[in-house]
Amino acid sequence: MDEALRNYIRAKCAEYRSDKLLPLVMPTFGEDEILEALDSMTSMQVTMGRKVRQFEQDFSDYLSSKYSTMVNSGSSANLLALSILSNPLVKNRIRAGDEIIVPAVTWSTTIFPAINIGARAVLVDVDEDYLLDIEKMKEMISEKTKAIMPVHLLGNVCDMGAISDLAEDHKLFLVEDTCEALGSEYGGKKAGTFSDISTFSFYFSHHITTIEGGMLCTSNFDCAELSKILRAHGYIRDSMKKQEYVDANPDIDPRFMFVNTGYNLRPTDLAGAFGLHQLKKLEGFISKRREIAAKLLAALKKYESYLVLPREKNGTRHSWFAFPLTVREGSPFTCKQLMAHLEKNGIETRPVVGGNLAEQPAFEHFDHKNGDLTNARYIMRNAFYFGIHPNIDDNAIGQVCLAFERFFSSLRK
Repeated sequence: MDEALRNYIRAKCAEYRSDKLLPLVMPTFGEDEILEALDSMTSMQVTMGRKVRQFEQDFSDYLSSKYSTMVNSGSSANLLALSILSNPLVKNRIRAGDEIIVPAVTWSTTIFPAINIGARAVLVDVDEDYLLDIEKMKEMISEKTKAIMPVHLLGNVCDMGAISDLAEDHKLFLVEDTCEALGSEYGGKKAGTFSDISTFSFYFSHHITTIEGGMLCTSNFDCAELSKILRAHGYIRDSMKKQEYVDANPDIDPRFMFVNTGYNLRPTDLAGAFGLHQLKKLEGFISKRREIAAKLLAALKKYESYLVLPREKNGTRHSWFAFPLTVREGSPFTCKQLMAHLEKNGIETRPVVGGNLAEQPAFEHFDHKNGDLTNARYIMRNAFYFGIHPNIDDNAIGQVCLAFERFFSSLRK
């Protein structure tokens, strides 16, 4: 690629500026990703192709998962996962009316795919780390339960030892929503490797980005085979058993042979092009996120009487998707007041994802059930997060800490 073009793109990327001290999202891509995507565009290889397949292989190698299937979003990966486990070709499949356990605090499209396949979402409370409460989950397992879908929220990792044991004891499918925790670890193993199927997101704000994109991972051949077919129309073009279908149906043109139901969840090869370079940078991104989180934790520790600080649990590696905080009960200020102060100082904030999804208006229309959601309700009203980005410098970190200092100093006046 012409060096002048590379220099031009590098200079244009360097011009990016945010009007906020700490925006929620900052781009992590540069000339490598743009030039790779440009190569795809100028060669006219823009739909799902060679670069997607290479990214899938590289991702499997990183995760130590046998099979990876790239899709157009993490939400689509969740839909594809549950569509596989409810497919007639799957033994003991999830059927209409069966129950799937999910955390009450998560993103909406963790839960909506259960509704999409006709199952019943069972919303379970979370602990102060915003993760599935194991004891409350045990109470919600019934004879109708067919799957558990833990969510590694905001880069933190669920207790996969206990959850895996429960899934095995009750013969339940296990699906890890790892969309916000790429690179996190539990007991030295990558999050996303404890389950029948795991899902990942490469949205613009996530650990790595393909702008829009996601991945489904599994070490089960049958699940992987179904993922290739259901991802694209139900036809055999990407099937790993293509020749078997051709031999069994000699009178049907194999170019348009449909063997199952399906969607169109395909990514573009431009997304695959981004992924090839972003994945190489992932460990560096995570290292920087962890460094920033450590500095923030050290600076904010003095406010622990007012705030529940996030933590990295023993035996885990936290990949720090964001920096969440919960205002403790009885504090002399509200969550909204602290958020407003931070926003005024250029620190963009958000609620902890969907809060207690059982309270969202959408759930007035769909069958679901839940037990005691005390923590989820509290988190919805008293917790928020702000961003952590690999390219935050020490000056910005210092300004963020100063904004907190000013807020708490005002309380003492």
